Amino acid sequence: MKKLSPVQQKFILHWGEMGTKWGINRTVAQLHALLFIAPKPLNADDLVETLGVARSNVSNSLKELQGWGIVKRVHVMGDARDHFESMHDVWEMFRVVLDERKKREIDPTVALLRACVAEAHKDKATDDYTEQKLRELADFFETTTAWYGQIRNWPTTALTKFVKLGGRIRKLLGIGGG
Repeated sequence: MKKLSPVQQKFILHWGEMGTKWGINRTVAQLHALLFIAPKPLNADDLVETLGVARSNVSNSLKELQGWGIVKRVHVMGDARDHFESMHDVWEMFRVVLDERKKREIDPTVALLRACVAEAHKDKATDDYTEQKLRELADFFETTTAWYGQIRNWPTTALTKFVKLGGRIRKLLGIGGG
């Protein structure tokens, strides 16, 4: 990879900062950013040299990104080394990230909430208010995950139209306000 331009550096550094806010290791996020803007697949040596991080850090970060399903190993004709590339379609990439976050974070929470609600219903030591709040939270997660499941497979064109409708959806539904 050639020397990074100031814009590329700014994006990669910012993506790393955002990654930490999203609970993702900074190097993992920076590596993803670099692969996302790279016009061709990069090998581990390119990544080490460009980001100035240890080879072991690159290796572990690549494994994590592959585990998320947003980076894949590819082969380049005439080069025996493994190369890596990010998903190219932004909408599909975020679908994959949302799917993975749902699987890792939301699904276990829903299972725990269901168990807590069932246990609270039988347990006389749990007050009605706690049971009600847990049930409301479980209902919220179940409703939103069902909604996500419905729109998850919409074609990108339909999804972008839906998102861009914004406030017009409120009007269509007859809901006033901001």
